[in-house]
Amino acid sequence: MCDKHAPINKLVSGFQRFRREHFERKDPYYQALVREGQHPRVLFLGCSDSRVDPAIVFGTDPGDLFIIRNVANIVPPYEINAGQHGVSAAIEYAVNSLEVEHIIINGHSQCGGIRALCERPEDAHIESPHLVGRWLALAKPAYDKARADYPDVDMNRLAHECEKDSIIRSLDNLMTFPMVRGRVASGHLKLHGWYFDMARGQLSTWNPDSGRFESLSC
Repeated sequence: MCDKHAPINKLVSGFQRFRREHFERKDPYYQALVREGQHPRVLFLGCSDSRVDPAIVFGTDPGDLFIIRNVANIVPPYEINAGQHGVSAAIEYAVNSLEVEHIIINGHSQCGGIRALCERPEDAHIESPHLVGRWLALAKPAYDKARADYPDVDMNRLAHECEKDSIIRSLDNLMTFPMVRGRVASGHLKLHGWYFDMARGQLSTWNPDSGRFESLSC
């Protein structure tokens, strides 16, 4: 019989290990983070997918990354209106207050959000009764381009192309933020579009000069 408390018990056990490593042993690195605050050099914007935890995939330590995760790793365009802008607020804080030096948009294969967009593009619109539909409307231009460029491919290939084009759209949207645009222009900030192929264990990066994703893997 499945133990319904097992997922919570696993988290509690994990915290106990964390406490032993960083507090009971007085880990000086973590204690310095507590005492001096965070100074990450990288803003990492990834997908909420449980399989692509950035700390695990990229082997980072506490304090290395300022992380934003959402459905399909989407960056909305900059706008000031009556809405609540959690992703945009986090970007503003990372750039203005933390003064990060790099922003990485990290997409991945088999993304459930992008797959849903490709299977039911008619549901992705700003007046959708569902919050996911409204959110995925931001990636609808990526779907439209993938469908136009690859009209005869199967759903897997279509989703693959849409995943990659959505990263490029998010990079473009980052440049609509005045604070991002200013720090990029001054040379204090660099933008990166990464794509993680889970099936192959490969990482690639968008090269705007070649117009292609190029391997970062060994």
